Amino acid sequence: MTFANDAFAGRQVLVVGGSSGIGAGIAQAFAAHGASVRVTGATPNEVAKVDALATSVLDVRDGAAVKALIDGLPALDVLVNCAGVIRRGLEHEPAAFAEVVDINLNGTMRCCAAARAKLAERRGCIVNTASMLSFFGGGLVPAYSASKGGVAQLTKSLAIAYAEQGIRVNALAPGWIATPLTEALQNDPARSDPILARTPLRRWGTPADVAGAALFLASPAAAFVTGIVLPVDGGYLIS
Repeated sequence: MTFANDAFAGRQVLVVGGSSGIGAGIAQAFAAHGASVRVTGATPNEVAKVDALATSVLDVRDGAAVKALIDGLPALDVLVNCAGVIRRGLEHEPAAFAEVVDINLNGTMRCCAAARAKLAERRGCIVNTASMLSFFGGGLVPAYSASKGGVAQLTKSLAIAYAEQGIRVNALAPGWIATPLTEALQNDPARSDPILARTPLRRWGTPADVAGAALFLASPAAAFVTGIVLPVDGGYLIS
């Protein structure tokens, strides 16, 4: 383990979009290190797959539902925003573009705004999920790229705005991570091989790799870290 197994004992953590993939890895890591963790998924089927953690169904496009969920928490030390969608090949259509941005970017802002007061009470922190596509474009996914670029700038802006209340705001920028969403890429050598060839560490990342970075950003070890977008990509961005 990177941290002592009780490093987050007594801490209250909400992982929005924590029912699968990277979000699930982060939620499990906080729980393994002693935190009380609640995760959300967009549908009942999503949250039904979660074992051993408190769950809630939450559509981050519904501002009233976001506020009600967070207001109902007894306390909040860490908010992790992982809810997101991608619509490869469809995002040039304005309706699909708007949906992706509303979930990935506006949804992140709704959760941050709703959580601000509770986080201030505990001098807590926020960990958002940006992307490699916060740094460069994606021809098939203009909405995803735009939303993740927005998450990066939102993170920096809220870090400034929330600092006076002792709230740190940072973001992770995952690279190519082995999750169900990337399974088709992993299984296609024509697409996977170029990804691995460009990645200096020569492997796909795992949700646990991203979770370790999330634990760091939420820990006292990062007490003077705010407003950063931390790549977790095996060196993909620098190669």
